[in-house]
Amino acid sequence: MLDFSSERLRSGEGPDLLTRILLDLRLDGVEYGRCVMQAPWAVAFPAQRSARFHFVGSGGAWLRSPTTDWLQLHAGDAVLLPRGSLHVLASAPDVPPVEIDSLSRVAVADNIYLVGGPSAEPSGVPADVMFCGALRFNLDPLHPLISMMPELMLARELAAKDATVPTLLDAMEREVALDRVGACGILARLADALAASIIRAWVEGSCGSTAGWVAAVRCPKIGKVVAAVHADPERDWTVPELADVMGVSRSTFADAFTRTMGESPARYVAKVKMFQARRWIAQDGMRIAVAADRLGYESEASFSRAFKRIIGHAPSAARAA
Repeated sequence: MLDFSSERLRSGEGPDLLTRILLDLRLDGVEYGRCVMQAPWAVAFPAQRSARFHFVGSGGAWLRSPTTDWLQLHAGDAVLLPRGSLHVLASAPDVPPVEIDSLSRVAVADNIYLVGGPSAEPSGVPADVMFCGALRFNLDPLHPLISMMPELMLARELAAKDATVPTLLDAMEREVALDRVGACGILARLADALAASIIRAWVEGSCGSTAGWVAAVRCPKIGKVVAAVHADPERDWTVPELADVMGVSRSTFADAFTRTMGESPARYVAKVKMFQARRWIAQDGMRIAVAADRLGYESEASFSRAFKRIIGHAPSAARAA
């Protein structure tokens, strides 16, 4: 049985932090839709906190976001937008889009729908069949692993890094083609697994970088420091204490950490504390004053200022969300 205890992580024993996070990573499906679209069609997907996933079962599509040019997708292609960025899917780049919420929806199971495209004159062209989903990470949206991800991940570009990816793509394509009873439910489970595999392939392909969060947690020395902070976010970590964990002088540690992570140790510790606080407040219903006290803040007011500076809104907004 794997032991991910805080003591073992602080001591550097057991799996590294990145391995632990990938093992614990969960993507929970918020909703899925099997979309049958007759060209010409175009659908706009607004920005959202949940990740977006699209799989082309048959036919094809074009995708564009505010920061990317039109990308052509073919049958068997899948894309993951980990931060749920604004984007458009279309049968051709020149088709005016309609909002996704304007399309007809028929529920076939819990959180699974059949989605009909905008009405159009019959064209004699086979319909484009898409399977689209919204998925929620069990990590904070501001977690370094999430924030480092590109706006869009294309499965075919990552398939060479993980043999699981093409296998899952083939399985999804067969489910769409056969259209058997229960296909939507099976597609939803395959989509969950495929999204996680895409992320794993991206992480493994990013580990050659010499800077950034992935590089830091892979580094034997800095990784011990990052693991210690994540294992005990309630502790009032100081730079000398973190330097001791790394086994170097204070100045050597601060320079190495900032150069690799792109931010100071104090800033990173504060972020991890606020990620923990948001989870306590939003998910566990903890009182703001209690969260402030557990994280070592002298007053609720000073905690609230730090929370807003890092998260972008007051702790009360996290409770409402």
